[in-house]
Amino acid sequence: MSAPVDATATQSWKQLTALAEGFTPDLRAWFAQDPGRVDRFTHTAADLRVDLSKGLVDEGVLAALLDLAEAVGVARRRDAMLSGEHINVTEDRAVLHTALRLPAGARLSVDGQDAVADVHEVLGRIYDFAERVRSGAWTGTTGKRIRTVVNIGIGGSDLGPVMAYEALAPFRHPEIECRFISNIDPTDAALTLQGLDPETTLFIVASKTFGTLETLTNARLCRAWLLEQLGDAVDQKDAVAKHFVAVSTNLEKVAAFGIDPSNAFGFWDWVGGRYSVDSAIGTALAIAIGPEGFADFLAGFHAMDEHFRTAPPAENVPLLMGLLNVWYVNFLDAHTHAVLPYSQLLHRFPAYLQQLTMESNGKGVRWDGTPVTTGTGEIFWGEPGTNGQHAFYQLIHQGTRLIPADFIAFANPAYALKDDAAGADVDVHELFLANFFAQTKALAFGKTADEVRAEAPDQSDAIVAARTFTGNRPTTSIMAPALTPSVLGQLIALYEHITFVQGVVWGIDSFDQWGVELGKQLALQVSPAVGGDAEAIAGQDPSTRALIEYYRAHRK
Repeated sequence: MSAPVDATATQSWKQLTALAEGFTPDLRAWFAQDPGRVDRFTHTAADLRVDLSKGLVDEGVLAALLDLAEAVGVARRRDAMLSGEHINVTEDRAVLHTALRLPAGARLSVDGQDAVADVHEVLGRIYDFAERVRSGAWTGTTGKRIRTVVNIGIGGSDLGPVMAYEALAPFRHPEIECRFISNIDPTDAALTLQGLDPETTLFIVASKTFGTLETLTNARLCRAWLLEQLGDAVDQKDAVAKHFVAVSTNLEKVAAFGIDPSNAFGFWDWVGGRYSVDSAIGTALAIAIGPEGFADFLAGFHAMDEHFRTAPPAENVPLLMGLLNVWYVNFLDAHTHAVLPYSQLLHRFPAYLQQLTMESNGKGVRWDGTPVTTGTGEIFWGEPGTNGQHAFYQLIHQGTRLIPADFIAFANPAYALKDDAAGADVDVHELFLANFFAQTKALAFGKTADEVRAEAPDQSDAIVAARTFTGNRPTTSIMAPALTPSVLGQLIALYEHITFVQGVVWGIDSFDQWGVELGKQLALQVSPAVGGDAEAIAGQDPSTRALIEYYRAHRK
């Protein structure tokens, strides 16, 4: 893989730097003077309508950003990714999460293997298993059907399935509940297992190598709980075989744990953890929403993949949103990015995006090992509206920091309820969306001091200043008809490709995650000290040693 283009050395970067120096956005004036702004800055990608018109961008900035994408080779690297080249250079791997959603019969060879055929072989096994659990054909060791599925994973083996399970609540099997354990804090397992019937509980252990410390620790806790709860009346080997399945490729370790290797569903080294919810990692989701729902989920991913692959640059939504993020981060000094879904079902979506974006682009070296030449990454965060309005919107509206925000909403509610206040049926979803529309309007256009005075002429200057809003706070509005499995897949793929675009501009490998390794390695080294090994305690730095000594003195 050739060295990345240094974005800062391109003519387009120099042009953007010059544009930023004299940049004085005025969204009020831009909208007043340009009746076509909304049409020009609004695009469709699959089922998503994406309005960029309230962003801090004009034609000159947009043209320079598109020139930058061409100069650093975004399209070339996109095509290299889609064709199976090893663009994950530090691990010498292809990056092919997009292959997970290719339709059967598509052609894609990776390292001599037919990737599409491999994907659909595993997918067929997952669908068969999901149907057996959903229908009651799969039973526990005492012959009872499964009522609860507990997914044991961490990172990408947890965040994606949890988020999607929550988001697709209206599509779930009515008699099967999914729960999730990720944290090695034993409280997580204890609370998740609370109230469960071991005879009707199925565990999915999700670890590609079947060696992830947190996941295997929790799996052992769950196995011990199961066997203790079932008691001596059942065959322990049979109990584990019928109540545990695995998402793993290490069949030897799977078998050693007691899981039948025929009940292990694998995926490939070209699927990164944070890009894996549409692989076998999504087995719990496939059980919850069924094979048809999961196929619709995959189709949504693929629709966005095709848009990213084929749409012209000026209409390519992931490209445009990724470039806008570069503009905000590198030229307008934004450090964070808010994602604000006006859907309670998407309450875990910002947390999911935290791993996707920050584990991908939180890098300080480029893919050839040289230091980055730009700032990289931004902190993603958010909560559903309207909850966030009563928490942190104050900072976005009137704080001193620039915080680009993506607002996400759906025309049709998942649950249509009416409020009979004052004897009239009020469509609560319309009231909800009124907040969605009002917030982006307020952030864009603000409220002038004269407007404040016109409302209440007798107010003091201090009160007027406090009630003035500068506006020009950038937002992107994303809407779809409804939150379906397909639309959720489209949203996830949209942000996958946004992340990819930013990584290419910054010249970094967005697909490794070495930054998560050091702390885990040191935890293993520190563990003997925590257990009381005097020599290990003495070998710690003074701060760590003092903390361990405090722990040991207070542990009962």
